[in-house]
Amino acid sequence: MASTDLRGKSALVTGASGGLGLHFARTLARHGAAVTLAARRRDTLEEACAAIRDAGGAARAIQMDVTDAASVQAALAEAGEPFDILVNNAGISGAARALDLDEATWDKVLDTNLKGAFLVAQAVARSLKQAGRGGAIVNIASILGHRVAGNLAAYAASKAGVIQLTRVLALEWAREGIRVNALCPGYIETDINRDFFASDAGLQLIRRIPQRRLGQPQELDGPLLLLASEAGSYITGATIEVDGGHLVSSL
Repeated sequence: MASTDLRGKSALVTGASGGLGLHFARTLARHGAAVTLAARRRDTLEEACAAIRDAGGAARAIQMDVTDAASVQAALAEAGEPFDILVNNAGISGAARALDLDEATWDKVLDTNLKGAFLVAQAVARSLKQAGRGGAIVNIASILGHRVAGNLAAYAASKAGVIQLTRVLALEWAREGIRVNALCPGYIETDINRDFFASDAGLQLIRRIPQRRLGQPQELDGPLLLLASEAGSYITGATIEVDGGHLVSSL
């Protein structure tokens, strides 16, 4: 039976300084992977890496700006060996009404969420191909790549792009042994959004979720491990929605 045991595997998680990125890094480390946490500032990651090591895992920090190809290349060169697993998590929201959305914000969201995902995936895939190895890439998309919400034009467009990018890369890299899939979270409770979801507006959104509750970060662990491990060895080009039934709710 294929296993989610990641011992002997190396993993790169972008946007790992907090939130779901940090949670993903901890999850992979707990299942045996040697994890590299990437963000624009290395110092913000050191405490997280120390905590992972204190819990018995293997972790290191690396500086990377996903919007800058030179920064991505430098980070991978510093890392040395190719990564077996990439979790493309770096992202921002850029919330604003479409009529008020300025060009700079649009560019920043698309550059981080879509261009950044491509640049890191491309660099990791190139290193794997050069080494003659396969690997697993998990792009973190969103249910807003399938449906929409107001004030998030740039974010929704970027996540729809991530889903299509995932499919194209899966097609192109299948013969290289590189699997590319997307994880699409719905509303997941984190420290950043907890206060909002306790407000009247947040509670109204929760009532639109068929399960009538927010997801918890650990409820993403199973899908993440499936896509990152040999348990998902025949899965590529797929999207997995983890949303309490939000996408199948009635209009």
